[in-house]
Amino acid sequence: MRRFGLAVFSLLMALIAMPAAAQPAGQDNLTVQLVAESDAPAPGSTVTIAFVAKPDPGWHGYWKNPGDAGLDTRLDWTLPQGVTAGELRYPVPTRLMIAGIMNYIYKGDYTQFATLTIPAGLAPGTKLPIAVRADYLICTDEICVPERENLTLNLTVGDGSITPERRAQFDQWRRLLPKPLGSEAKFQVTDGTLRIAIPFPASVDLWKDAYFFAQTPDAVTYSAPQSVTRDGDTLILSVKAGSKVPERLDGVLATSERDGFSLTAVPGTVAAAPAAPAAIDWSAALLALGGALLGGLILNIMPCVFPILSLKALSLAKSGTSEAHARAEGLAYTAGVVLVVLALGGLMLGLRAAGASVGWAFQLTDPRVILLLLLLILGIALNLAGLFELMTPKFVGRLASGGSGGAFMTGALAAFIATPCTGPFMGAALGAALVLPWYIALIIFLGLGLGLALPFLLLGFVPALRRMLPKPGAWMDTFRKILSVPMFLTAIALAWVLGGLTGVNGMATGLVVALALGVVLWVLGRRQLRGAGNGVAWALSLAILIGGMALVGTIEKPAAAAASASGAQPFSEAKLAELRAQNKPVFAYFTADWCVTCKVNEKAAIETDAVRDAFAKGGVTVLVGDWTDGDPALGRFIEQHNRAGVPLYLWYPAGAREPQVLPQLLTQGMLTELTGGK
Repeated sequence: MRRFGLAVFSLLMALIAMPAAAQPAGQDNLTVQLVAESDAPAPGSTVTIAFVAKPDPGWHGYWKNPGDAGLDTRLDWTLPQGVTAGELRYPVPTRLMIAGIMNYIYKGDYTQFATLTIPAGLAPGTKLPIAVRADYLICTDEICVPERENLTLNLTVGDGSITPERRAQFDQWRRLLPKPLGSEAKFQVTDGTLRIAIPFPASVDLWKDAYFFAQTPDAVTYSAPQSVTRDGDTLILSVKAGSKVPERLDGVLATSERDGFSLTAVPGTVAAAPAAPAAIDWSAALLALGGALLGGLILNIMPCVFPILSLKALSLAKSGTSEAHARAEGLAYTAGVVLVVLALGGLMLGLRAAGASVGWAFQLTDPRVILLLLLLILGIALNLAGLFELMTPKFVGRLASGGSGGAFMTGALAAFIATPCTGPFMGAALGAALVLPWYIALIIFLGLGLGLALPFLLLGFVPALRRMLPKPGAWMDTFRKILSVPMFLTAIALAWVLGGLTGVNGMATGLVVALALGVVLWVLGRRQLRGAGNGVAWALSLAILIGGMALVGTIEKPAAAAASASGAQPFSEAKLAELRAQNKPVFAYFTADWCVTCKVNEKAAIETDAVRDAFAKGGVTVLVGDWTDGDPALGRFIEQHNRAGVPLYLWYPAGAREPQVLPQLLTQGMLTELTGGK
């Protein structure tokens, strides 16, 4: 009778509101715009369609399950032959309680999504007229009005390209969709109370008003209060049961005002909720800290860091300074490294808290940062090669002349340019930082910085290590020039990364800017030989740096190229779901042009004949996700597997529900054994 009364109430609200809605003909309280993510979808692909709804002030729309009263959105599509539309997807809703009646609503602008599947075999240029009738119930706190929008959209079969502006807009809208929980929950109804056990890491803080929006009708009493407690890595949510016990319970766990996770719960045994929340898993935090220390230590042997560390170490040995001065330089170098790593880690955590999908080395997805690194490393390489002596403006020279200031800036530089050289032990540690409280995450980043600074710190505090260094002599000039080679190679690698981000035009622009800087530094070296000043050269170098970064930032990124290595296909969650539904084994890997570990694994293991043959015999489909440009969709998928960035390697055996996360250092044997090969 209660459900019948609420249904009658909702209908009466709509009927009463109709005469009250005496607005001029054609004026709506809700306007809806239909937007396609790509206006030129490729044959055999999918395209996301957004329904951008804008209620007038004081009005609201409804979620998929409107709660005690209201109506969800109803769509009636008119589509070209062969085109199909998926279910409507909703962002995380909010609550509105009126006179004891709970409503699940959207108070402001909101965007719903539908996915259209484009049939294969359509010729480029084929017109795809899309029409849909959308029926909404739009309400204030007092009246409701049913409204209808007849929407049209004209698509043309093409290459599936997406403009940067459209991609950014859709990424902003998608951030409000609930993320998949990734693990199955359980529910149990006992004595009129429905309890749900939801796998959720204990290290992740919950919003004080965390709430479960039940999508399955009548499973819960919508107006009843909810309680959320913890049992280790499981949330126990309790609420008064509804009029029906479902076979499956679907819904959204809202973890903040606009964020949440979609989940599915099946019947099972749910333990009684404990009275006290669980503490942080300090053993996992300490393990992550150890991994970060080891990863930072390994970064010292990477080609972009080793020359800087070597020269600084030899400089310390050559100077013959006192023990106190050596310790001061070691501490200053460590401070420079740690502060830069903490700044990058803190900025990453801040961006993620603001809703951005970024991971470690996020700055390398910006071509301007790549160009900055390219020019810095080229300058260091030319300095090591003897073209010029390191130029320092007076205010910098005063800071660096005392030794400690120069050590601090050297450490800061080493940390900044180390990010392209991802260490093999950093992925799991930094991935753990994503699910730990922010203060624990910063301690892990501190460990990474200490690991990177540890060799020079030990040189400063252990005289025996300094005595083991070769004695200064003429050989140091030859060694310095030899060290320029890995720096030149690093600069070449960065030019290649810049080409991957901006295409041939961007790479050519970067090389021209690098040439201009090289000419200025050559002129500087000539002036230094004559004893002339270097102020003009400093100003010109700075102008080239700023101008080059501004110029390369205006170059439009080319359309992403399809994966080709080892017969791989470009990764998408839709393609992965299709292959898993067909019970096919899948090897999915995620890479970036600036990731050194990724490229080593690809050449030494993934793209070898032995692995290619083993995958072919085992019927394995290879999917590759290119994260060079920081694609937010890929970033969210990577994050779901407890990784802060690339590389990530996933093995989905046929019929398996969850993937096996492979180590970050691969071998041929490791991959061939996946299919039973040798």
